Amino acid sequence: MTDKPAEHNDLGQPLDFRVPDWTARERPPGTPIAGRWCDIEPIDADAHAQELYDAVMHDADGANWTYLPYGPFATFAAYDEWLRATCLGGDPMFHTIRDRQTGKAVGIASLMRIDPANGVIEVGHIHYSPLLQRTPAGTEAMYLLMRRVFDELGYRRYEWKCNNMNAASKRAAERLGFVFEGVFRQHIVTKGRNRDTAWFAIIDRDWPAVRAAFEAWLDPENFDEDGRQRTKLDARYKGETIAK
Repeated sequence: MTDKPAEHNDLGQPLDFRVPDWTARERPPGTPIAGRWCDIEPIDADAHAQELYDAVMHDADGANWTYLPYGPFATFAAYDEWLRATCLGGDPMFHTIRDRQTGKAVGIASLMRIDPANGVIEVGHIHYSPLLQRTPAGTEAMYLLMRRVFDELGYRRYEWKCNNMNAASKRAAERLGFVFEGVFRQHIVTKGRNRDTAWFAIIDRDWPAVRAAFEAWLDPENFDEDGRQRTKLDARYKGETIAK
């Protein structure tokens, strides 16, 4: 399959490739996903709110909230109220990320803008507490959601969008295998400020190589006795290794 038009119509106009057997996909199920480092669970306010609030409070200066359209929350009551009002619907479908080593809920992510007819879905509302950032569990959580979208449900496109000022989010998207597609200027207004939105995506033809990179990175042999990675995820295609 190439990106070049394969056909022309009777008027000589180019047409994109056919998708002859396409049918609408199922919506994501509200079921857990088990991993090696973490588990993904549909968010449950009664079970998760306090643990999530305790985890995000490790972000003492509130830097993790800067580019989110809500927060920070000064009290657990305010956070709990937001979570119950925002995170319990079907789209966005919020998930809790639970660290298997500690058993604690340490972050959230959602599947959103779910479009079964076209096989498109976005991962968003990603909020990793400091307990999850830069950990194998944090990387595995993104892999587990991708695997559900592509392998389990057969979607064609998986999107990542972020504030164009959010350099860390853009680096994370590229590390995780997303391809930068451009910037929507003056896309929305959030927290009283303009937001230009950077768009990234993985499509189904990208997924086999991305999946192989994740699985090689997540292999136990990629971690030394202290749990440090030997090879970087975003360097798998380059053969780069981490010096011990």
